Parts: sequence; C-alpha cells; structure tokens
Amino acid sequence: MSKKQVSFTEISPSEFFYRNRDLAGFSNPSRALYFATRELVENSLDACEQTRILPNIFVRIIPESVNGDLSDPKSYILKIQDNGPGVDPKYVPNAFARVFYGSKFHLRQARGMFGMGGTMSILYGQITTNRPVLITTSIDGVKATIFEMMINIQNNSPRILNKTVVDANGVTGTSVQITLIGDYTRGSQKIHDYFKETALVTPYANIVYADALGRISYYERVTDKMPNSPKETLPHPHGIDVEALRRLLTQATEKNLIKFLQKNFHRVGERISRKFLEYAGLPLNTKPSELNNDQMVKFGNALHSFKEFLQPDASCLSPLGNDILDVGITKELQPEFSAVTQRPPSAYSGFPFIVEVGLAYGGKILPAGIRIMRFANRIPLLYDERNDIAWKIVNEEIDWRRYKIPQDAPLTIVTHVCSTKIPYKTVGKEYLADRPELEKELKNAVREVVRRLGIHLSKKGSMEAVKRKMNIYGRYLPLVAKFSADIIKAEKLPRYRKLLERKKENNIKAETSNVLEEKKPQENIKEDVEQKVDNNEKINEEKIVGRQRTIEEYS
Repeated sequence: MSKKQVSFTEISPSEFFYRNRDLAGFSNPSRALYFATRELVENSLDACEQTRILPNIFVRIIPESVNGDLSDPKSYILKIQDNGPGVDPKYVPNAFARVFYGSKFHLRQARGMFGMGGTMSILYGQITTNRPVLITTSIDGVKATIFEMMINIQNNSPRILNKTVVDANGVTGTSVQITLIGDYTRGSQKIHDYFKETALVTPYANIVYADALGRISYYERVTDKMPNSPKETLPHPHGIDVEALRRLLTQATEKNLIKFLQKNFHRVGERISRKFLEYAGLPLNTKPSELNNDQMVKFGNALHSFKEFLQPDASCLSPLGNDILDVGITKELQPEFSAVTQRPPSAYSGFPFIVEVGLAYGGKILPAGIRIMRFANRIPLLYDERNDIAWKIVNEEIDWRRYKIPQDAPLTIVTHVCSTKIPYKTVGKEYLADRPELEKELKNAVREVVRRLGIHLSKKGSMEAVKRKMNIYGRYLPLVAKFSADIIKAEKLPRYRKLLERKKENNIKAETSNVLEEKKPQENIKEDVEQKVDNNEKINEEKIVGRQRTIEEYS
C-alpha cells in the first residue's frame, strides 16, 4: 500500500501578499483607493523631509474610462507627484517593484515601517487591472528617466517594459502613476479627511488634490519651519532579540565583548559594559564570534533583565514640536481656543517615543461632540478608531465632569506619537497597541490640555457673569440715580456714567490679563496664521473647491 506523497513549495513575498492583500489594508476597492493614495503620498513627504525640501505634492484621481455611466467600483488612474530629491534610476526597478526592498529598513523614525506600502499599491493595481506602473524621476533636474514596469509576482522581481530618458526642464522629484480598481463613491470622504489631517501635521507643505469629480482642494503652506530630521540610531539592549543578537555577534570584528557592546548598542559605555558582563557571567575578553549557542541565549536574556542600561535617547526622534502642531490646528480647525503639549521622551521595550497632544475648542468649523484625530509618525489614522489606545483614554479614562466640560462640547483632541518603532497592532497601520508606557504618557498629555481648556472655560464663564452684571447695572443705575436725586431734591443727577465707564475699563483690563495668561510662546506664529486664514480665503477647502481652476494647471 503506497503512502500519499506530500508536496512542498515555496512562494515569494510578492506571491504571499498577492494571496493575502487584506493584511496590508487592501481589503476592498474603497479602502484600496485610500491606502494607495496614502502610501504614495507618505513616500513623497518622507523623501522631501529627509532632504529638508519644503514639500509640494500634487495628487490626481481620475476615472480611466470617459464613460460616466460606469458605476463604482471601477478603474481609476492615480497620480502622485512631488518636488523631492528623486530616486537614482539604478534603484527604481527594485525600489518600486520588489516587495521588502527599500530605504525604510533602518532604526530611524519614518512614516513607513515595512518598506512595502508603495510596492503593495503597485501590486494591487496590477492584479486588479493588469496595467503597468509609470514612474518618472529626476535627481539633477537635467534628465528625467521614465519607467514602465510590472511586477513578476512569482519571482518578486521587476519587469521593465519600457525605459526612456527625457529633459527634466530643471525639475527634480518623482511621479508615480498607477491604474487600479477603486470605489471612489465610498472612499472619497476618507481621502478628503486624510488630506485635511495631513495638512494639519504638515503645515509646511503645499498639497494640491484633484479628485475624481474634477474638484480641486488646495492646502497651502503657512510656515517654512520643518521638524528636525530624524537620525538613525543603534538598537537599545532591551529591544533586541536573540536572532538579531546572533547576527551582530557573527558579523562582529571587535576583539572583545566590551568593545562589541560599545559599538553595537545605544548608550552603552565601557563602565556599563563591564558591569553587564559581570552580571551576565560572560568573560570580558572573549571574542564575540567565539560565543556558542547557549552563551548567545544567555547573553540575550541578560540584555533584557539587566536594569542599569540607560534609557534610550530621544534625540534620534523628530516630533512636530508645539509651534508646528499649534499652527496646523489653527490653520485647519480655526478654533476659539487651542492648547498643545509635548511629553518628555519615554521608551517601551527599548524603543524611544514622544507623545504630543493638541486640543481645539469651538470656533468656526468644529461640530458638537468630542472628536479624536490620531497620528503616528505624522500618518493620519482614520480606520478602527475604537481599537486605538487614544480612543480608550479619551472616552473611558478621562472624567470630563471633573474639568466641567460637557460631552457635547465642540472639541477635537489631536494625538501624535513618534517613535523608531510604532506599536501598531496590524500591518495596515491603523491603530496603536495598549502599551502601558504609551497609555501613561497619552493620558497625562490629554489631561494637561483638557486642564487648560477647563481654565479657559472657567475664565470665560466669569467674564460672561461680569458682563451680565454690567448689563443689570446699566439698566437700573440710572433709575437709582434719579430716585436718589428726587429724595434729596438735587438739581443734577449723580455722575453714575463715570462709575459705569470705570467699571467697564476694569473689566476690559481683567479680560486682557486672562488672555495674556493663556498665551503660549508659539502664539506669535499662531496669530500670523490666524490673520492669513482670515485674509486669504483659499485656505478654506470648501472655498478652494469652488474656484475656477482646471486640472491641467496642475498637470
């Protein structure tokens, strides 16, 4: 009796995501259109920021067919163009058409983490429309190289269909155009929300978005100040596993373990190296490459349990900063009152992170109710809000009655977490895990801005009470003055008007003092932005859309 033979095969990374594209967020046509737009725009913003170029981003979505009778889902052409440094043509095929090949595999803060968002967008477009991707890039402004490519899914390799070189006309940057099946009807609101929230955390960028209906939204730059560039850093001992340690040890050229620790780990000097090796029971002068497997495991376990390593240094991170965050909130939300705070650097599992929180209250466009805008490494997180730690804190951990803030207050909470490794729960990068260290910092930051709002509302209520009293005085004091004059048979009424004017002046001085106390250092910038918002109507997206501009102006 013959035994049944079992067949074993291997698949490439491209093949894996071809079969499991839901894992990367491309679960349906509406999400796919949103994710493709987001991933390609994030790549453009990262490229500009890393080279300190103020971003100019152009995005266009148009139906592939001119037949307007076709209903969604249908084929769309998505184009993203930037003014960044461009990509060296020799890297373009692999960078755009090979899964897990890119510039994101360093321990450094970046929007992307897995190096596959752009490639997954191209892959999704290919498997739904069988159309090639069109990439144009220039690194010198003299010559631009145009690639027409597809992905060899089985081999995870690029397939170049055509390559040409043209004049760049002095323009550097990269343009990516893909054709994909999308559902713009269902996904349009998320895409508009994405650009509005992106403009909030990148007020130093110009973003032009031409949607599938021909409407143009323009998010104008209001400050030239950019966050500091993130720096690449070494791994912290608490954040390394045995496999990563094994790779470091086998590739090490250092003469002993003391030098090995100093060179390969973050904030580890000679003194701490000696104390650690004594704690781990490892010989100081042993060559790293001579450790056996048991010693490697012992080494790795000791790295996690040793308590005297210094906390990670957050100088490698690039938070937005209070100025930029407040400018963005003022520009996009136009609140009556805003407050921002940045928590001191902290760490989880050896990875440094910084929490920033902003608050916007009242004003022109905020609806009633408490709303949350979540960001991680400047990426807007628009899906799965209820699974996020920020939602839990705002809706379950904060006692709003304590701060005398009603649940229907026109209020928006903005949370931003930056780290060398964001603790996402999924590959789709939509919500953050419940890390205790992260929860603590977020909770303290939210409490801080809510406390400031409570003080503002208390002062506002006090001033309104004073105004009501002044109205009463103004109504009855003339009657009292006349009655008093009649009693003493005076020819003239008492000078009560001067009394009212003096009281009014004192109230104005008190109100001015309250405003000055609430002002923060960044409000010099904020006031300029408020003036620009008032005087320049094109900051308002709804008014921009109505302007008579054609798509060709931005092509």
